[in-house]
Amino acid sequence: MAGNFYSVRCSDCENEQTVFGKASTEVACAVCGTTLARPTGGKAEIEHEIVETVESR
Repeated sequence: MAGNFYSVRCSDCENEQTVFGKASTEVACAVCGTTLARPTGGKAEIEHEIVETVESR
């Protein structure tokens, strides 16, 4: 049971970053350091705008 990757746009600096949907650690924006996602024990709580779902084949 694999998870998805999401392209998330930081609302503070407009940087787009790929985030794993089941992240087990807090994910910070690489540019400004704002928290983009927090772990919840399952699906991560993504706190900013999801631009698209990234699928790998």
